[in-house]
Amino acid sequence: MVNTEKLAKLREKYGNAKGGDMFDPHFREVAETQFSASGERKWPFAGVPTFLDAPFAPDAAKNDFAGLDVALVGVPMDLGVTNRAGARLGPRAVRNIERIGPYEHVLRMVPGAQCKVADIGDVPFRSRFSLESCHQDIEDYFTKIVDAGVIPIAIGGDHSITYSIQRAVGKDRPVGMIHLDAHCDTSGEYEGAKFHHGGPFRQSVMDGVLDPERTIQIGIRGGAEYLWEFSYDSGMTVIHAEEVPQMGVEAVIAKAREVVGDGPVYLSFDVDCLDPSFAPGTGTPEIGGLTSREALAILRGLRGLDFVGADVVEVAPQYDATTNTAHAGAQVLFEELCLVTDALKRRKARA
Repeated sequence: MVNTEKLAKLREKYGNAKGGDMFDPHFREVAETQFSASGERKWPFAGVPTFLDAPFAPDAAKNDFAGLDVALVGVPMDLGVTNRAGARLGPRAVRNIERIGPYEHVLRMVPGAQCKVADIGDVPFRSRFSLESCHQDIEDYFTKIVDAGVIPIAIGGDHSITYSIQRAVGKDRPVGMIHLDAHCDTSGEYEGAKFHHGGPFRQSVMDGVLDPERTIQIGIRGGAEYLWEFSYDSGMTVIHAEEVPQMGVEAVIAKAREVVGDGPVYLSFDVDCLDPSFAPGTGTPEIGGLTSREALAILRGLRGLDFVGADVVEVAPQYDATTNTAHAGAQVLFEELCLVTDALKRRKARA
């Protein structure tokens, strides 16, 4: 039986309300960032795609990144892969994903309205053929961003890019790291090359830009376990994928927060930390990974940490006709933007 009195009240309140009319003050604040005065909002399928629909600022470097708090940077380079290539197409695929944000319903945030963020385009590489010069270009470009006081969030690209990014964000003091992945990526040189996606974090530790005792690696699994001796020997904390449901997400979050403490933290998310049923479009898929729900819950639980940089890597869209992998990468990118925005807000409050 319909409650006629309640229905009458709903009709009085919502009968002439438009899509952008919100009565709750918090929801109204969100709506005002999305709807025009006439009640229109941008079509998600129209216009030029950018990361998270952020403003496009390809000339930001020429102006020393003035006016920005956070820079979203494409790093379309995958010369460091050991198996299936294709992550060079990751940034373009993530840009093409629509309808991510603007509202984070768990954290109750609209990061695009709380910080000055832009898609500044891709790292300007000198050559698509030289792994070594690509890494020098990455380090040089991210050093400029960091020196300008802007927090970078990178979209790769293979995981080798994180080494050169960390050389930029950790050059003045080593950073801690929360690393979600199927692989520890702490092996040594292969075939005379240290710039490969199986070993960025050994190199970062050896260069003094990453603190291994403030590093936690979550979701690790698979037959490459014997390659990750350096993780254990250096003092990194490793949580295997099988341990996540055994421990529970809340315990994983608590451990991550305990390990990294109050110091500066870098967040690195390899999309192959997810089970291939959620993200098949990657170079080295491993069965038995995290669910997308677990991954998002872990990320959301990291709010309040002092993030100084982040990345999403290893999206190789040609292996996923559904676009689910790129969609997962874009959602993770949004969560990272929320965490970085929150860190900025706290930093400014302490200043």
